Amino acid sequence: HFQFLKVSAAMRRRYRDFPATGSALIVLATALIACSLSNCLAKAEVITLTSDTFNDKVQEKDTAWFVKFCVPWCKHCKNLGTLWEDFGKEIEGEDEIEIGEVDCSTNKPVCSKVDIHSYPTFKLFYNGEEFSKYQGARNIESLKAFVIGETQKAAAKSRDEDDGEL
Repeated sequence: HFQFLKVSAAMRRRYRDFPATGSALIVLATALIACSLSNCLAKAEVITLTSDTFNDKVQEKDTAWFVKFCVPWCKHCKNLGTLWEDFGKEIEGEDEIEIGEVDCSTNKPVCSKVDIHSYPTFKLFYNGEEFSKYQGARNIESLKAFVIGETQKAAAKSRDEDDGEL
């Protein structure tokens, strides 16, 4: 960050005869620094769920939650690398689909409640109910096809159940 500030100061001196350009550069530099400090470019749309937040989040009406259950010491979890974060970025624009993760080493009650025995485990929840478990390939395309297809099925099933209650 400090090198960037030096460059900005040098650029500001270079463009001091052009006040509008200098001001624009200062605004741009400030925005980039704020963004990097807040991690806005690297931050994925993966929501960390805990024992305190899990139930409330997965029970959101008409919302699918695709959740990865893992532990820090698991080599298979580590081998995923940034896949889950990259997937979170990929799915970010999809309506009514949220991507979450639970660290089972610190949230054992959640993992026990949803019957997690191996890591990583991927489960889709819809309207608070477990709908399906993912056991396919570990790549963005396969994960995306699964979550979109299963979310559509879950939404249709929910609509059918709602229509049956009328």
